[in-house]
Amino acid sequence: MTATVPEVDLGALRKRFDAQLAAFLDRQDPDWPDGAPRGVFTTLNRFVLAGGKRLRPTFCYWGWRGAGGVDGTPIVAAAAALELFHAFALIHDDIMDGSDRRRGEPSVHRLFADLHARSAWRGDPASYGRSTALLCGDLCAAWADQMFHECGLTPDEVHRGYGVFATMRTEVIAGQYLDLVSGVGDGSVASALTVIRMKAARYTVTRPLQIGAALAAGSPELLTALAEFGDPLGDAFQLRDDVLGVFGDPALTGKSVLDDLREGKPTVMMALARGSANRAQALRLKDLFGNPDLESAGADDLRGIIVETGALGRIEQMIKVRTDTALAALADAPISREADAVLAALASEVVDRER
Repeated sequence: MTATVPEVDLGALRKRFDAQLAAFLDRQDPDWPDGAPRGVFTTLNRFVLAGGKRLRPTFCYWGWRGAGGVDGTPIVAAAAALELFHAFALIHDDIMDGSDRRRGEPSVHRLFADLHARSAWRGDPASYGRSTALLCGDLCAAWADQMFHECGLTPDEVHRGYGVFATMRTEVIAGQYLDLVSGVGDGSVASALTVIRMKAARYTVTRPLQIGAALAAGSPELLTALAEFGDPLGDAFQLRDDVLGVFGDPALTGKSVLDDLREGKPTVMMALARGSANRAQALRLKDLFGNPDLESAGADDLRGIIVETGALGRIEQMIKVRTDTALAALADAPISREADAVLAALASEVVDRER
């Protein structure tokens, strides 16, 4: 894909999201309860503002523009609120997955566990870290709701978008539960695809696009067209994420390439590898995949099996097919030419990435 977007600076847009997030957090500072330790507030401030691709706000913004909305601070603030919801999802996901790194830094539960250990407090540091991070995630979810409602759009506009926002929240939580179930289930390709559609694909691309379009009073036909573009593109995004989780460069992804393998994360890629493995490979997979003590040598063996069984190649083909499907749907969507060009470029950014 070689789509370009003349005269549209996506980097500048992301800086505008960051500015709105920083301003919102600054407004929360004076209201922080007296007597409450400030560690939660300062940790969340740093976590929310310390990087991230800002994909969800970007898709939300261009859903708005694609439906005829004009640029302005209110839509930038409304879109940026999705990043707070994303922070909630990341913090909780890291707790459930036992991931110690996020964006190249210790995950939130690990930060608080380390604080507990350094301070020689009573009790279990890991339990303290998890419990505190849960509260941090809950606060991010509450702040996302507040920021969305205080964005500066009219009450009628906010109401139109909020229905899709609520649907997205429900889908993410249901998808997270499905992820738990799949971890103890059959480990099939179909099961893994269902999880990524619910847990990641729609909440990364489809729902943000639809939230923006709904805020701008987009037609039902437009919202359907955005789903036909967003669903396969979101699937491709998550499939790429799963590949990077095993084959990526930690210096770029900010996460260890051991986490998913140690966890036994039930990805489509691993389901394909198991389905195509010979007896020796299957025994090795059973021994290594999901082993919490897995080291680099064992991870190298697993990567070799993924390649040898053809699973990696099939994932790359699935990514291509879904991306092509998304772009074909975009070509038929009733949106502005500018939004069409930007979304095509974003599709390339989503799947052709190293982090």
